[in-house]
Amino acid sequence: MSSTQHHNNQLTPALAAAPIVMLIAMLALSVFLFGSDASYGANQIALVLATGIAALVGQHTGVRWREAQEGIIDGIGVGLGPTLILLVVGMLIGTWILSGTVPTMIYYGVQILNPQIFYAASALICAIVAISVGSSWTVAGTLGIGLMGIAGSFDLSPAIAAGAIISGAYFGDKLSPMSDTTNLASAVAGVDLFEHIRHMLWTTVPSFAIALLVFALIGGGDASTPQEIEALQNSLQIEFNIGLHLLLPLLLMLFLVYKRFPAYPAILISALAGGAFALIFQPDVVQGLAGDSELPKGVALIKGVWIALFAGYESNSGNEFLDALLSKGGMSSMMNTVWLIICALGFGGILERTGILAYWLQRALRMVKGTGSLVATTVATCVSTNVLAADQFMALALPGRMYRDAYKEYGLSPLNLSRTLEDSATITSALIPWNTCGAYMSATLGVATVVYAPFAIFNIACPLIAIAYGVSGIAQKPLEPLEADPVATAA
Repeated sequence: MSSTQHHNNQLTPALAAAPIVMLIAMLALSVFLFGSDASYGANQIALVLATGIAALVGQHTGVRWREAQEGIIDGIGVGLGPTLILLVVGMLIGTWILSGTVPTMIYYGVQILNPQIFYAASALICAIVAISVGSSWTVAGTLGIGLMGIAGSFDLSPAIAAGAIISGAYFGDKLSPMSDTTNLASAVAGVDLFEHIRHMLWTTVPSFAIALLVFALIGGGDASTPQEIEALQNSLQIEFNIGLHLLLPLLLMLFLVYKRFPAYPAILISALAGGAFALIFQPDVVQGLAGDSELPKGVALIKGVWIALFAGYESNSGNEFLDALLSKGGMSSMMNTVWLIICALGFGGILERTGILAYWLQRALRMVKGTGSLVATTVATCVSTNVLAADQFMALALPGRMYRDAYKEYGLSPLNLSRTLEDSATITSALIPWNTCGAYMSATLGVATVVYAPFAIFNIACPLIAIAYGVSGIAQKPLEPLEADPVATAA
């Protein structure tokens, strides 16, 4: 999407509301008719129809179809990077199961992690790693996959497990100086990166403490018995060669990201490393996946790894639970999510190009009457932009630019703006099914966004605490003379 806000003086409240009302009505009908399966096609239809309504509004107000189409294409362009990452994550899941990396994570994980503290421990582990690598997506696509497998082994709730993983991943991502969203929020608000991170501690630490407390209280009351865990481990050993050396692809992935290697090649290299490990350590499993006994062994091995890359792994152990746990991955498993992202970003792009998005953002600014309403309006604007534009970067950039002067007018440091942007735009992106983040987390962890969202405690608590702080005046840093001088700030 273009970085400039498009304004349309021909818009009226009714015209600007038409595509949004259409979208809300269609999504509600979609959920009513299809429930948690709505994101497997029904939501995409709603987004496409709402995009058509936005195009008609554009035509009526002087935005030609060619320009509207460019907006759709620009909007989709924003998601091409995340889409490529999503596809290679599918490849990674397939080869990491085939190589025994994920089975090894499950095998040893059920020994180390106590089911009674599993949810809290998962959130904490993901938080620590996310601070180190600066990416919630990477954590979900590596540790998250293994932790979801372990949760399944314990017969724990996949929804709560996904909520714990996402809570920890976003906590660490938010406080990491290597995070792209953390850098973007500080840049948009015009503040120092490390001052921004320090100021975020006011809302981030209490929110995560609440999440850990809730996960600890939930516990794991219905966990599997030791006998069931032992049976699972035996089944894993029968199907795969298990060993700590098979965790090397995971360590390689974390090392590459820690060294600031770009996400796409880092994940692709790790997926190929998984394929190489499969050839070396699981040749019988690879040949079994190839399923063609007439091929020479070397050719069959290549075919098996290739299948894992595009179609994922299919377990036929005879253990129904294990087969369900390990039959996943492959590039093809991500195609429905790619479809959803394209439709959502196309809708966001046409809203931006026709001026509808800027129209509503400007009206939101008019509701501000004081510090409390300024923070609450910023949160609401960021969440709404996440819903409508389907991209957390747009939800950071547009409101960030629009509210920057407003915070100064109310005598507030830009640090309050940068923190609120993160408390809302970054954090809530994972709670929206058609947002790039919500779609990614759902596809990677194997749990529908609407199912795990109530258990993403950190992501729910953070924007609420931000609003409470704004209303009460807690931790609202006043504007300093240097921050009030735009020349000095730019320098």
